[in-house]
Amino acid sequence: MKRYLQIALIAFVLGALAPQPAFAQTLQEAARMAAQQYNAKVLSARTVTRGKQRIHEIKLLTKDGVVKTVRIPDRRPRK
Repeated sequence: MKRYLQIALIAFVLGALAPQPAFAQTLQEAARMAAQQYNAKVLSARTVTRGKQRIHEIKLLTKDGVVKTVRIPDRRPRK
């Protein structure tokens, strides 16, 4: 058990230090990332505001015929 905790701690630290994947900057980037991640076709994409946060909502059609909605935070600074 102690060895497992050591490995988990090392993995956590290395994960925290590794460069994080970039968040989507534009709606088009968010749609492309979501389609690639889920191996799906983009049906629609829009940016909505919830409170003070903008979120890209991407509706996808998977290879299995399932419609899935993915939400990706917009990390661009507000103008």
